[in-house]
Amino acid sequence: MNDIQRQQIHDLRNAGYSYKKIAQKLEINENTVKTYCKRHGLGGIAKAPASINEPFHQCLYCGTDIQQQLGRKPKKFCSDICRNKWWNEHPDKVRRKAYYHLICRHCKKEFISYGNKERKYCSHNCYIRERFGGDKNEKQIM
Repeated sequence: MNDIQRQQIHDLRNAGYSYKKIAQKLEINENTVKTYCKRHGLGGIAKAPASINEPFHQCLYCGTDIQQQLGRKPKKFCSDICRNKWWNEHPDKVRRKAYYHLICRHCKKEFISYGNKERKYCSHNCYIRERFGGDKNEKQIM
């Protein structure tokens, strides 16, 4: 690698280019670019996302300030606890798309399954009756 390429790496990295884009543009190995950048303090440089205009945002649940990191997706919650509480209080915001209308193999009733289109029975009782010929609470009399 020559001095011109080194300067180009500096300029492109400061402009927000990724290692891969720099390697393609300069026609050198991506690992060479990566190693050079990390050794010369250019490893963490990235363009700031357009959606983050402030260094802090507030948690949607508790209102605590959250420090945002440049180059990463903006955080909406300060912790997993706040995230879970907020989603539990706002079930209408969940976009559920994987509903399947199926027919039970045992009782022939139509049922709705979320996320599993391979389901065969509407309930555990129907599965037991179909598989073993009776209810799971019934005992075989000999």
